[in-house]
Amino acid sequence: MDFALDNMHLAAQQAAEKFALQYLSPLALEMDIADSFPQDIWQKLGAAHLLGAGLPEEFGGQGSDVISAALIGEALAYVSPAFSLSYGAHLNLCAHNLLRNGTEAQKKAYLPKLASGEWIGALAITEPNIGSDAMGMQCVAQQRDDGFIINGNKMFITNSPVADLLIFYAKTDTAAGKRGISAFLLELPAEGFSVSRRLDKVGMRGSPTGELRFDNVFVPRQNLLGKLNQGYKVVMSGLDIERAFLSTINLAVMRHCLEICIDYAALRHKQSTKPQQYDSLIADIYRWQRSTRLATYRALSLAQQQHRISKEAALAILTSSEKALRAAEQTLDLVQLMGFRSENVAQRLWRDAKLMVIGAGTSEIRRLLIARELLGQR
Repeated sequence: MDFALDNMHLAAQQAAEKFALQYLSPLALEMDIADSFPQDIWQKLGAAHLLGAGLPEEFGGQGSDVISAALIGEALAYVSPAFSLSYGAHLNLCAHNLLRNGTEAQKKAYLPKLASGEWIGALAITEPNIGSDAMGMQCVAQQRDDGFIINGNKMFITNSPVADLLIFYAKTDTAAGKRGISAFLLELPAEGFSVSRRLDKVGMRGSPTGELRFDNVFVPRQNLLGKLNQGYKVVMSGLDIERAFLSTINLAVMRHCLEICIDYAALRHKQSTKPQQYDSLIADIYRWQRSTRLATYRALSLAQQQHRISKEAALAILTSSEKALRAAEQTLDLVQLMGFRSENVAQRLWRDAKLMVIGAGTSEIRRLLIARELLGQR
């Protein structure tokens, strides 16, 4: 399989790299220290036609594909993994999900606003007392003639403090287990809905994350996403590609770590020609980044061709996240006290990388997915 980028992919990648260096780079440190989300930069991202990747032109998108969207995410993550995380939650988890599962009326109503940057999207599955078993959710949607009344809580929801459109899941048949879950669209603000807490995180600061409360929130019937009691299918339609998509953040972290180590080595080589500890580290990060990049874009390429990618996506995010965390930790060790300063990018990459081994499914869950695929149990 040929992974060479075509002109469309190269154009998306180059435009995103230029945008990130011009607009994000000057703000990355302040975003991390203040945990601030730059909404003006978000609107510029939309104006640059980078928020509509993978969305058809008829809905305000660029008519490109998921690989273009992933390349944009990777370019943004090189400068700010946190901003890229918000980008992925908006575009892949929300907009692409709506494109796959929404009605024509829903797509026409919401996708142009998401593609332009006028609106910010989010997706809510996780709940305070429910971790990897997402299907054990306790948020409930009670039916009535004109729609649904929602009660419950969601936790660790990326973009929720700034979101205008929320895709969320709730139980519509409490006796049916995962077969009794439905997906919904909620325009924000909404009566009875609140972000009860904006979470102060160790890493990915600048990507706003919240705990959500639904207190008798009304959702009209036309905002049911997919079919009643078939929200499980909506969830599963996106989980695999989400894992591959978010793996691009890990690729960017490793690339940035590699460049830090190379710059450090260039200074030290002027003082000594003897083998140094950074020689093997540079080689290791390079091979980790290149091998996991192949795995990531192979999974995305297969997804683009409508293949099932459960094993491939789990492999991509499992390996890339663990290697990115290791690369960031060893880079921090290499630059020593210089890297321990709050303004040094090495410590930020280390903190950001930690989330990627525990978010979107833990490493243990990813290993379980791979094993079950190989054993024919899924």
